[in-house]
Amino acid sequence: MKRLFFIVISMCLMNCEDKQSRKKTNTITSDSLAITQKKEHYKSKSASQKTPKREYPILTENNAMDFFLQYEKEHKENKVRLVTDFGNIDILLFNETKFHRANFIYLIKQGYFDNTQFYRVIENYIVQGGSTDDRDVMKRRRKIGKYLLPTDTKRGFKHDRGVISMPSSDIDNPHKLASPYEFFITLRDVYQLDGDYTIFGKVINGLDVCDKIAEVETDDGDWPLQNVYIRTVEIIE
Repeated sequence: MKRLFFIVISMCLMNCEDKQSRKKTNTITSDSLAITQKKEHYKSKSASQKTPKREYPILTENNAMDFFLQYEKEHKENKVRLVTDFGNIDILLFNETKFHRANFIYLIKQGYFDNTQFYRVIENYIVQGGSTDDRDVMKRRRKIGKYLLPTDTKRGFKHDRGVISMPSSDIDNPHKLASPYEFFITLRDVYQLDGDYTIFGKVINGLDVCDKIAEVETDDGDWPLQNVYIRTVEIIE
């Protein structure tokens, strides 16, 4: 009788262990499937979030001129608006200085000028913009490329009040090659600049805004003590 009792107990224990074993195995299989599905999901999601291929090349001294030669044929816009802390400045870009016009339009479309600053202002002389000490803007420059533009000074334009011109680079630059990321607007006739810097447009509305910007207090380097931002530059035509 005792022997029969132990046999029954043993069979019961074996059945219970078998059920627990099957239950445990099913749980592991289910979790493994879930993990596999999650991995496939994230893998698929990661693939769909890959950085899109660049539409344009990184610009260099070797390819910039050829690039803008083609770009200016396909992008004919020539009126832009600088949205600043002091108001809007509308500018007509000259078709005669095609490389500089194309460069300016290209930078606008790349969003380069957003939150740059007027970093040099001199009352009754110039306001100079397009640069900043912000790291994000420096990253944008690196992404676009490092290049200079040749001067184009024989189009009959003079540095009258209200023209927009392109400063030369700070590097050793005997030919005064233009720094493509920056510009200055003249607040009076400054003909001594003729022949050295490329005039590529003129202010057609908002010159009074430029005058107000030039009146702000500056440090010894003509940098405004309170930052004057170009919030964005828009193409209006």
